[in-house]
Order: sequence, then structure tokens, then C-alpha cells
Amino acid sequence: MIKSSVDIEALEKGILERNPGMLSKAITLVESKLQSHQDAASLLLNQLMPYTEKSVRIGITGVPGVGKSTFIESFGGLLTKKGHRVAVLAVDPSSPISKGSILGDKTRMENLAVNPQAFIRPSASGGTLGGIAQRTYESILLCEAAGYDIILVETVGVGQSETLVTGTGDELQGIKRGIMEMADLIFINKASEDNLAAAQRTQNELHKALHLYPMKSSGYKVEVLMGEALHDIGIEAVWDFIQDQQAHIKSTGFFNRQRQNQRLDIFKSHLGQLVMDYLQNNPSFEQALSQAEKLIQYGEMHPLFGAKE
Repeated sequence: MIKSSVDIEALEKGILERNPGMLSKAITLVESKLQSHQDAASLLLNQLMPYTEKSVRIGITGVPGVGKSTFIESFGGLLTKKGHRVAVLAVDPSSPISKGSILGDKTRMENLAVNPQAFIRPSASGGTLGGIAQRTYESILLCEAAGYDIILVETVGVGQSETLVTGTGDELQGIKRGIMEMADLIFINKASEDNLAAAQRTQNELHKALHLYPMKSSGYKVEVLMGEALHDIGIEAVWDFIQDQQAHIKSTGFFNRQRQNQRLDIFKSHLGQLVMDYLQNNPSFEQALSQAEKLIQYGEMHPLFGAKE
């Protein structure tokens, strides 16, 4: 049985009582790399599981400067006016050199930051690819247990974390293709009067492009909407689409299957990390690893051969 010096009962009580301060402490706990904190976090999350999985989870991504934070400010405000409690998990890119991160999302969402029905938590990506932080899933569960029924995850801007991409000249097309394959909804922001014609052309082009992709596994058609988040234009249509899409995927059973698969994926990810941690703390493995790294570093051994050895 895991024992911990962290007051897990107090954290659990505070979260269930919807205390934002206790929620922040719990997220800090799950993000900590200290072994004692990780042990405490796993206990806390396990005790809170009956209070989770009741939210709508919405991921928001786009290239830097497209207006993700402005959109969330507008969209979150609309949702709180409708009686929802909104949690925003904003992921900022970590520097591959200094490992630091600015974490300035609250300053970009001034109204939402002081809204009592909203909670904003910035986190560093920590070098994790995919646009989210290593413990985003656990943070989502904590927010759900704290009574937030809509979770908005603002990912790292497209292209800000994929430092392994080489300069082939096809990055933009690859980014666009990757997003379009995964997206349920594409929102063209900054469609103001002086930019309306260009926005409409983009909308038409995206509609044509989407016809080339197979139907999504959810069975629900991807939509392309446009508006101007700065002035709350087109935001209501986004929420209407999400409600219709959620009703569809729940009625077909896709929603439950997706959640089940997500849990298994997270389990396998944690299991793989724990196995690596165990091996790296094994002296004989550490010695063999060090030897292999030197051979690979100087080109005397192929990486795949070294891994198998």
C-alpha cells in the first residue's frame, strides 16, 4: 500500500467542495516529478475516479497568432453565461534549451481569469510532443472532480513543439493535413469585414479539401465555420455544433468507446514509463545502457541493434 506525507484527504475534500486553490495544489502535485508526489497523486486520482468523466472535453489548436486565447476568452464567457463551469488547461511550449516556459495565458484571458465560474491553469509542455503536457489527462480528471463540466485544452501552437521536423518545405501542408484529419470542427477566426472575402475563400477551399478525406470514425461530418472571436461573432454557432456532435456520438456509442480507448492508452503510457524508470534504476541495466550509448554516439553501433541488445 502506498503511503504519503501529502494530505490526500484534505485535497480530495477541497476538490469536491470546488475549491480552486485546492484544485491548483492537486494539479501541481500530479505534475511534480518527485516520487513521493507521484505516489500521492496516483492515490488521489484513484479516489476521485467516481467523480470524473462527466465533462465535455474540447481541444483547441492552431498556428501561433491565430487567436486561440482570444477564442477561448469569448467561448468560455459564452459558456459561463449559459450556466456551465469552464476549466481551461493551457499548454505553453517549453524551450528545448532552457526547459523554461512563459505561462502567460491568464494575461491573455483577462475576463475569464476573474470569472468565478472559470478556472485557468497554464502548464509547460515539458518537451512532450502532441501539443499537450505530460499530465494533461490527469489535470482534466481533477477539473472534472471539481465540478467543471466543460474542459478546454489549449494546445501548444502548431509547429511550436515539433522541433524534430526537418526543413523539407512541406511542413505547412503536413500541419494542415494533420489538423484536418483529426479535427471535428474548423473555425476560421478574424473574419472581420475587411477580411471577409479572404475568410470565405478559405472556407470554400477547406470544404473542398474535406471531401477528399474519408468519413471520420465518429460518423459525424467535419464543419468549417468562421467568425471573429474578438467581437464574439460566430461563437454561438460553435457551441451549437458541439452540442449536436456530442448528441450524435453518444447515441451511436462512439463516445463511450473513445473514452474507454483513451483510458487504456493512458494506462499503457504510464506502464511503459514505469518500466523504463525501473530499468534505469537497475545498476546492470544502467551500465549496459551507458556502453551502448557511447557506441551509438560514435557510430559504432546501429540504434536498433543497441536497443535490442
